[in-house]
Amino acid sequence: MMSSLYSRLYLVIMENDPSQKCLLTDELFDDWKNQRITRVNDCPVEDIDIPGRPLKPELVNPRKVPRRSLASEQGKLILLHSFAHIEFNAINLALDAAYRFRDMPDDFVTDWLQVAFEEVKHFRLLNEYLVELDSFYGDFDAHNGLWSMVCKTRHDVLHRMALVPRVMEARGLDVTPGLMDKFAHAGDQRAVDILQVIYQEEIGHVAIGNRWYLYCCEQAELNAQKTFQQLIDEYFGGQLRGPFNRPARLAAGFEEDELNELESCL
Repeated sequence: MMSSLYSRLYLVIMENDPSQKCLLTDELFDDWKNQRITRVNDCPVEDIDIPGRPLKPELVNPRKVPRRSLASEQGKLILLHSFAHIEFNAINLALDAAYRFRDMPDDFVTDWLQVAFEEVKHFRLLNEYLVELDSFYGDFDAHNGLWSMVCKTRHDVLHRMALVPRVMEARGLDVTPGLMDKFAHAGDQRAVDILQVIYQEEIGHVAIGNRWYLYCCEQAELNAQKTFQQLIDEYFGGQLRGPFNRPARLAAGFEEDELNELESCL
């Protein structure tokens, strides 16, 4: 008997245990790829203000998050923990895109379930390394910035594709190479290798966001670059954080003239 995509998605999003959420995500992606799931709209779309998550980490104001630095072993753990928190949130983020925007094509579902599957891999790599270092996901406080943007854009798939993959996740492409250099300088090749896997696959995730953002603009007969700048004005006061990693952003589907315009506003 085939199961329902949207009921399954809701259950995975609301699962609190990280290990179980990862396992359920893997199973959901496999079932979708092998056509064991129907897309019958059998449950209403709920506004999920708080997705399933463990009791720890405690979510605090970003200014109160512990300092992340490679100057000490504690600082390194906090930095690795922050990466794990981002990847855990990214699982929910990708699942929510497939769950929420039900008028999008099947390829949209496939893309975001694949993203969720890969975010699971990233989270596992980081959490396993934390455990080897006598830590774990939940050991330090974290903030909820990424999910907050998910909530702000849940009313419009175009806004979601513009601002989560193309802004929030693309920022990771800008900063990760520098972080890899710092870990290499500190002699932590394991962290470098993990971040390299994440970096390469995140280029693909941003590319997926770019693909569907352009699709939404075409469907609405909107100029993609002008619309993006209008959304940056609306949500970020007209300016993004830089500098930009141009090679990675170009590989992820940004255009040269678009990057030139964004950089002119830095």
